[in-house]
Amino acid sequence: MTTFLNDGLARNFLAGSWVEGDKGASIAVEDPGNQDHVADCAQAREESLAQALEAARASFERGDLADMKPAERGRLMIRIAQEIRNLADEGAKLLCRESGKTLDAARDEFIEAAQYFEYYGGVADKIEGKSIPLGPDYADFTVFEPYGVSAQIVPWNFPVSIAGRSLAPSMAAGNSTIIKSPELDPLALAMLGVALERAEVPTGAVSILNGIGSDLGAKLVASSQVDQIVFTGSVPTGQHILRSAGDNVVPSLMELGGKSAAVAFDDADMDTLMSSLKSGIFYNAGQVCSAMARVLVHRSIYDQAVERAAALANGLSVGHGLENPDHTPVVSSLQLQRVEEITSTARQDGARVAAGGARLDREGYFMAPTILADVDPASRIAQEEVFGPVTCFTPFDTEEEAVAMANGTEFGLVAGVFTRDLARAHRVARKLRAGQVFVNEWFAGGVSTPFGGVGKSGFGREKGLEALYNYVRTKNIAISLKV
Repeated sequence: MTTFLNDGLARNFLAGSWVEGDKGASIAVEDPGNQDHVADCAQAREESLAQALEAARASFERGDLADMKPAERGRLMIRIAQEIRNLADEGAKLLCRESGKTLDAARDEFIEAAQYFEYYGGVADKIEGKSIPLGPDYADFTVFEPYGVSAQIVPWNFPVSIAGRSLAPSMAAGNSTIIKSPELDPLALAMLGVALERAEVPTGAVSILNGIGSDLGAKLVASSQVDQIVFTGSVPTGQHILRSAGDNVVPSLMELGGKSAAVAFDDADMDTLMSSLKSGIFYNAGQVCSAMARVLVHRSIYDQAVERAAALANGLSVGHGLENPDHTPVVSSLQLQRVEEITSTARQDGARVAAGGARLDREGYFMAPTILADVDPASRIAQEEVFGPVTCFTPFDTEEEAVAMANGTEFGLVAGVFTRDLARAHRVARKLRAGQVFVNEWFAGGVSTPFGGVGKSGFGREKGLEALYNYVRTKNIAISLKV
């Protein structure tokens, strides 16, 4: 086991060193698949945060990353990517046990994190300004500068890959970064610190601290020493962070979840729809911000779609993530209670349970793969993010009705269209209120495709070149040549 985890205690990566929690405080990490104790994680509080902020500011002022030649910064990031790949097998076992996801999915997280560093390492020397013509007596141009200290709050559903998604462009732009890891599953994310250490990232340029969101997280985003905030998580927490950001007038990047709808027309390929449904709502037990949480189906194929979906849900293998089953537990007892409660409310509101609908009678925090049919688009289950393996089926008759229902929530993260009619796919995709639209394959795309929402799904974009410009600010330099 790597050096960050000794005697059952995982330490924080603070400015290049592995440190214990403030006053010996720690947080217990549980395996949601069997409720076993995995390890304890050192809890960072005010003292550790102050040290990390001071180190981050000092690193930025020294220009450890910002003044490094961009090509050299890119090579540093490629080294980080390789170290992450080297740790993928070991890290996946930790992530599988602490988060509940399958071993394969956990390993995929490390590989995806590495891909972010490879991608942004390749563009670190291509952050280019432009010349603006003002006539022969002037030279006018723009340059992009890093913000300074980027504070990043990482969620528990994909801690390693989402940390890579935001840390990589932050570093490529030359910022110093402090990551607040999720208290439910911080262990694998600490291994990112091991990769940074082995790649010889400058001291203070990155710190990864574990702590309670209402304590460490709140203090981090409220600090006047922070120049940018990046957050992925719930709407209420995002709103709280934005209030802190507003007090200090700090630019923020928000990815706040969704209630995304797939629209399946009468000519949709049923096998394709079911394949996307399996990954779209049952991958990671539905704990995905861009999950296929609603399925709107043309009435002519609606009964067939519900029947096929129910058979799919009932046929999924269930087990601990180490077994690589189709279906795994949700992350915690509290999350399971929430999923159960909102599903129960859906039944009371008239939804028909076509499959699942309750927790599974087994060790761990398992919710049955659930298909709810005949769901009222205005009901709570169709409007509120569940973050569990539960999806809602609703029929429609016309294209206009389908678009109106798909757009009928406060969210707008992703959406999907299933049809063989290419013209209709283009037309509907443009009408859907979402930051990303999948056509005939849910989760199509990759590290190079911009991702982010509208409405209460947040603002700003992650992934792709688009994301890079969220981590820099534009400076214009106008020079008179008349002197």
